Amino acid sequence: MTIKDLPKALRPREKLLAHGPTALADAELLALLLRTGTRGMGVLDMADALLTRFNGFGGLLHCSAEDIKGIKGLGPAKRAEVSAVLEISRRALAQQLSARPAFDTVQRVKDYAALQLGGLSREVFAVMFLDAQHRLIAWQELFQGTLSQTSVYPRELVRRAMEMNAAAVILAHNHPSGVAEPSRADEFLTKSIQSALALVDVRVLDHMVVGQGEVVSLAERGLM
Repeated sequence: MTIKDLPKALRPREKLLAHGPTALADAELLALLLRTGTRGMGVLDMADALLTRFNGFGGLLHCSAEDIKGIKGLGPAKRAEVSAVLEISRRALAQQLSARPAFDTVQRVKDYAALQLGGLSREVFAVMFLDAQHRLIAWQELFQGTLSQTSVYPRELVRRAMEMNAAAVILAHNHPSGVAEPSRADEFLTKSIQSALALVDVRVLDHMVVGQGEVVSLAERGLM
């Protein structure tokens, strides 16, 4: 069944305009971006198949060009539009974090970390550098690793923090396995970085662990 075959009130665009975006299922929202399907597959079915294949929006929006190369019906224009939506979301959250203290809005920090790191197939360690009012100066992905480990050098964090005149940082990394539960290694790394940055009077406010659909704060867990 194509969108045109649906009653007008059930079509994604009309449904969104009448009831708001929260009334739409994930496949319906994606179908609005894709607009058209392929011969033998309507756009709703195509959207649902893509979300299933890439484990939801988190995986799809972080797909590289190579990941989705060759998928019928998903050409450069559609890939660009999907990527643009993610970047708009990132920039909107970054603007909010630059305007007010990040530490006062833990959920916003979690959302931002999830947008940046959720769905990645490799492990990435990133840092939010903050000013004296704990507003965002910059987000930087400093280290990348394999599926199971990342080599993180506290000395490099100290150097970057000093270059940016940061007063505090929030650490973030992802678990490609999808499980956001902090490991003992994560706790040890956090303490090591805290000790190194304390020498230059830079505070570590939190460490976010990003999994599939979940972000865990070590500070909220009382692990730092």
